[in-house]
Amino acid sequence: MFTPAEISEIQNLVVPGKKIVIITHYNPDGDAIGSSLGLKHFLKQKGVEAEVIVPNDFPKFLKWMPEAKQIIIADYKRKQAGEAIYHADVIFVLDFNASHRAGNLVGPWIEKAKAVKILIDHHQQPDDFDFVYSDVTVPATCQMVYHFIETLQEEHLVNTDVAQCLYTGIMTDTGGFRFRSTSAATHRIVANLIEKGADPATITSNTWDTNTVSRLYLLSLILGRIEVVKDGKVAILWLKRKELQEFGFQKGDTEGFVNYGLSIMGTQVSAFFMEDLYEDFIKISFRSKDQVDVNQFSRKYFHGGGHINAAGGKYYKSIEETIEDFKEKIEAEDF
Repeated sequence: MFTPAEISEIQNLVVPGKKIVIITHYNPDGDAIGSSLGLKHFLKQKGVEAEVIVPNDFPKFLKWMPEAKQIIIADYKRKQAGEAIYHADVIFVLDFNASHRAGNLVGPWIEKAKAVKILIDHHQQPDDFDFVYSDVTVPATCQMVYHFIETLQEEHLVNTDVAQCLYTGIMTDTGGFRFRSTSAATHRIVANLIEKGADPATITSNTWDTNTVSRLYLLSLILGRIEVVKDGKVAILWLKRKELQEFGFQKGDTEGFVNYGLSIMGTQVSAFFMEDLYEDFIKISFRSKDQVDVNQFSRKYFHGGGHINAAGGKYYKSIEETIEDFKEKIEAEDF
């Protein structure tokens, strides 16, 4: 957490009249959007207006959150996003550890901005910013935003809008509170958010009960050809670009697919490979159980990273070659 001296400085920086911008990472997920909107609504309760900027569009199943439609998507509104960042007094950097994680457009804008930059994030090896709150043991940035509010001693400003957004991010980044990083503190915060107005039934329905026919077709396709290797310890799932196109892929349709591999009895790692819809590379998602570190594995072999039990990567070969290389590399791992 920020030191008392840093908290005092931040309180003096984040006041009415200041231009505050909140930015999250490329391909925003539930924790990214939830933490950004949750912080925005909290600041509004303090009388401080803030703009949320995301590098590119985010899944429809997250657009029910309060004021999600006011988020500035840099891909669509480049001038507005660029000017907001250029003129900002303070930039909150949420749910990513380095500027380049915000993409080729927004990342350089962050680096060039003269604003004071405040990082709140739970990924490993954060870059240097003016203020850094980094904790890899916390399962969601939304939980860290709540800890930040606690440190400010302003939990009384957490209203229903703040609670709904923060609950959503914690729920999604913990896989419905089942990942091993979910702690007693996580559950205590969730209880507080429910008391503040978060409705678990509504949030769950709005976020997860949103399957499209195309998503179900794609899911049935990958489950029908799932492959298990390394004596049943590793599950492999994959999709090709032409399959995405055939079934009318929409952003967010493959969210959570990688977790199905871990549901197989005896698996320790699940890997999901997907040809990018527009560019010639393979997007990879890794999930693992217990102490199997897919973060280091992804950093070592697949130009990626993330958390011990959840990481992503990229590979610049065909999907067939990528999967074969993965099989070779995973066989050499000791777990």
